[in-house]
Amino acid sequence: MAKIRLYLEASLSEGGEAALERDPANYLFNVMRLDVGDRLLAFNGRDGEWLAEVAAAGKRVGTLRLLERIRPPDLPLDLWLLFAPLKKARTDFIAEKACELGCRRVRPVFTRFTNSERVNVERLRAHAVEAAEQCGFVFVPEVDPPMNLDAVLDGWKPARRLYFCDETREARLLTEVASPGSAAILIGPEGGFSPEEAARLRSLDFVTPVALGPRVLRADTAAVAALTLWQATVGDWRDHVPE
Repeated sequence: MAKIRLYLEASLSEGGEAALERDPANYLFNVMRLDVGDRLLAFNGRDGEWLAEVAAAGKRVGTLRLLERIRPPDLPLDLWLLFAPLKKARTDFIAEKACELGCRRVRPVFTRFTNSERVNVERLRAHAVEAAEQCGFVFVPEVDPPMNLDAVLDGWKPARRLYFCDETREARLLTEVASPGSAAILIGPEGGFSPEEAARLRSLDFVTPVALGPRVLRADTAAVAALTLWQATVGDWRDHVPE
């Protein structure tokens, strides 16, 4: 079986072809040294995973022929991650780990104490794609443009439970209150939420304040910890626990 996996934007169907633009063509033909007739795995996050064959190879372009689907589409549970953007490398880390830990959507959120004013959404999505390629996933989470916290809360649909990671430690542990169903986890900035933001969050019926344990965590560590705790408590990890 082919070992190289490649994410494509194009629709994938048996007997169809997918054109390769400069970056994927450069990766396949100049870096990995593939040539016409060589095989690889392709996915687009919608149509499952496909065995593909190089039909044409050039320095900057190429074509893949889709031979057969070997894995069906596989959506993760409906879990979102909302986080206040951090410095570049740590924000990239969060996007990568959100994919690895089974998030369906990633939403950067500006809060009062957010210490990063710019978010490169395309770069975050590229990190999520790379994580999916390397980890064998056939799904890539959506990465939304950043929004202010108040605007996010104003437009929130109450059917989705929002777990607000409350650094005051007065909340119950996430493992005690997490419940199945559509969910989102909100991680604050390094400086924490402002008193006004925290008060509003605690006042909303669809928000559950939660604690992650006895230690104070950096924001990027908190994101990984919260996703892990939710998955271990009510997520799809439970389906893979031996009896």
